[in-house]
Amino acid sequence: MLTEPNRNIMHSFVHKIPVGILGASGYAGRDLCALVLRHPRLELAFATANGRRGETVELSGGSAVTFQAPDDVPLSSAALVFSALPHGTSAEWVQRGRDAGARVVDLSADLRIGNTDADIVYGLTEARREEIRGAELVANPGCYPTSILMGLLPLLELGLVAHGATINVSAASGATGAGLTPRADLLFGEVTENFRAYGIGNTHRHLNEMRAFVAEEGVNADLIFTPHLLPTARGILATMTVPLTSAIADPLALWHERFHNERFVEIVLTPPETRHVTNRNVVRITAHTLDHVRHPTLLVLSAIDNLMKGAAGQALQNANLMLGLDEAMGLPA
Repeated sequence: MLTEPNRNIMHSFVHKIPVGILGASGYAGRDLCALVLRHPRLELAFATANGRRGETVELSGGSAVTFQAPDDVPLSSAALVFSALPHGTSAEWVQRGRDAGARVVDLSADLRIGNTDADIVYGLTEARREEIRGAELVANPGCYPTSILMGLLPLLELGLVAHGATINVSAASGATGAGLTPRADLLFGEVTENFRAYGIGNTHRHLNEMRAFVAEEGVNADLIFTPHLLPTARGILATMTVPLTSAIADPLALWHERFHNERFVEIVLTPPETRHVTNRNVVRITAHTLDHVRHPTLLVLSAIDNLMKGAAGQALQNANLMLGLDEAMGLPA
């Protein structure tokens, strides 16, 4: 048995892989910093925040990070770069990272399916694992699409959605989903003790990638998506009403069979709750047959932490695969 000093000596010889984070001052960026700093095989080469260069901030878990300006860091010092930069800004820095020889996980919407004609791996891990493994560039999914597409996945893959049907999705997210930029409608007094819809009329930017993914699965269906703002910091609860090709006697059996080996998917009997997924890289899913309807219809519910499985956690899950590591390494289950 190793003594404690010997354990420490052996630990000091473990090769750590340098990674960098662009846009580290936002909600997802800070969660990424905390995850990387706790990761047994990664080390943080740099964390950038242009407007907060030189500032040191404390992170969850008691760690801290000092931000640098993106132009001041050598991107080539990282084997992999996470880009948590705003939409519309990220793509340029993703290309700079690739030009510097780094693998990249892009958390913005810039390079996701439905938003670009480029052939870039879509990072919905449980659906595209083999494509992600060893990839040079991965577009991390949005938070809403992660919760919704993971819930729909068995139905899409098995072709059980009625042809030409409309999948109706109502989903609610905590206020961190809107990002850190100050906005009057996200002030405490506007959000607390309130619940409201936004992006109505099928106008939310995440619709493009959800439609594209559904089409990639060979399903001909419309999506109606209505997001809502929860008076909480974190969490997404999505409710999906799905017309079926035929009735399913035991709907949960489909999800158990599809996800039985997945470490970050929990199939539950009762409706999932956001408090059960907070600060965890998991999705909780249930499904129930609807009674008193003319055509076979399924109700699917899913819950995730929008900053973990919906952003930083899934980004690290993908990075682990890209770097040849166990995909669960460094992730809170």
